[in-house]
Amino acid sequence: MLVRYFGAAQAAAGVAEERLDLAAGSLDTVLERITARYPQPVRAGRPAMPEVLARSSFLLNEVALRDRGRVLTADDVLDILPPFAGG
Repeated sequence: MLVRYFGAAQAAAGVAEERLDLAAGSLDTVLERITARYPQPVRAGRPAMPEVLARSSFLLNEVALRDRGRVLTADDVLDILPPFAGG
């Protein structure tokens, strides 16, 4: 699965995108895995991923995803979109 990070999520991960090798799982499962990868800020002064994910919205294959139980697969693209200033 390709995970793309935007704004504060990118700052928290330290990368713009990455591939996660995982079997099918719910959005919540994927977010737990991301939180486990980045439990602390990657650099001082950066946001911590758990806080970023708590206030983010998500796109699955460029469509808004609100069902946290939705099963994602290895071929999916997940965008993590924290709130943006001014919008």
